[in-house]
Amino acid sequence: MKILFITDNFPPEVNAPASRTYEHCRRWINRGANVTVITCAPNFPQGVVYEGYRNRLYQRELSDGIEVVRVWSYMAANEGFLKRILDYLSFAFTAFWAGLFEKCDIIVATSPQFFTTFTGFALSKIRRRPWVFELRDLWPESIVTVGALNDNVAVRLLFRIERFMYRQADLIVPVTDAFKEKLIERGIPGGKMVVVTNGVDPVKFAPRPKNDALLRELGLSGKFVIGYVGTHGMAHGLRFIVESLAKLDLPNVHLVFVGDGADKKFVVERAKEMQLSNVTFLDPVPKSQIAAHLAALDAALIPLRKSETFRTVIPSKIFESAAMEKPILLGVDGQARQIVEEHNAGLFFEPENEAAFITAIRKLASDQTLYAELQEGCRKLAKSYDRANLADKMLDTLQSYVGAKSG
Repeated sequence: MKILFITDNFPPEVNAPASRTYEHCRRWINRGANVTVITCAPNFPQGVVYEGYRNRLYQRELSDGIEVVRVWSYMAANEGFLKRILDYLSFAFTAFWAGLFEKCDIIVATSPQFFTTFTGFALSKIRRRPWVFELRDLWPESIVTVGALNDNVAVRLLFRIERFMYRQADLIVPVTDAFKEKLIERGIPGGKMVVVTNGVDPVKFAPRPKNDALLRELGLSGKFVIGYVGTHGMAHGLRFIVESLAKLDLPNVHLVFVGDGADKKFVVERAKEMQLSNVTFLDPVPKSQIAAHLAALDAALIPLRKSETFRTVIPSKIFESAAMEKPILLGVDGQARQIVEEHNAGLFFEPENEAAFITAIRKLASDQTLYAELQEGCRKLAKSYDRANLADKMLDTLQSYVGAKSG
């Protein structure tokens, strides 16, 4: 089976969509599928092309058996609405033209952002092939939630387009059960949806000895280190986290933030203004180094802003942290909380509740018996969300649909 996959995030970018797409495609190839990915030159989140790449009209490469087609796009940092829309639309346009010349049996277009689904939809009509909407985020609802967009005529138009794309897709693959429930509430038939959650590669993120070399380099030897590794976006609630650290009267506890994004500049400047000595900010690291940085941590911080919308989200950081046996300090309610508590893999604190946040840190850093129990829970959680099994589920779904259509 030939799969054409449309995504504007792909390695060497290190965000969740890039990782999921790469690991799924690699697994599909190992099972005999032929996979072509259309993407752009790596630039997320700064909007600057990574070293060794160029923003060309068309270029082709092979990555672990995956045929990767990179097309030109207007690039913007992960901040500012209009420039980001231009970024998204330009990629959708150039990806469409590249897709016209790629043979395929089925087309998969992933969100966020959902403009990639424009490409999937248009190609499916012209190429007469089924297309799959991989639903990773309720966009534009999520960006309205964080205040990046106001409720106006343009936003209402985006919501109409979103519903149109759901109806037009032959299949929808939501990454959470809550996303599926939301779509059913909006009138989308549940029978055209198959949930495939995020997961983790248990080999790449296997437990390893503590990264003492990195701790010495950062001057954090002997500290209880809690880390946030990922995009510093408006949705992640990092402003609240940094401002809460002034109230954290535990000299042995230190927070480390690794990554970049729209809120990085603000949280760094805020920490300086508050003269915080219990926080360190590091630049983003390549995907190959994320496990090494996780190995320096005692616990993983995974927050989002307080919102009904984010109760439907399951951050992929949960699975990578659990695989490395790093107990999770979770500031996300809803489905994410259910998964972590079901496996006893971490402690939940109410999003943007300062007292609850500090209490959870205190408990996690002081109770060694609890810490060991949470590590055992992490092992169980990671086993339940093995990426290979989830990739197999999605491939089986695609193959069954193509087989039914051609049969």
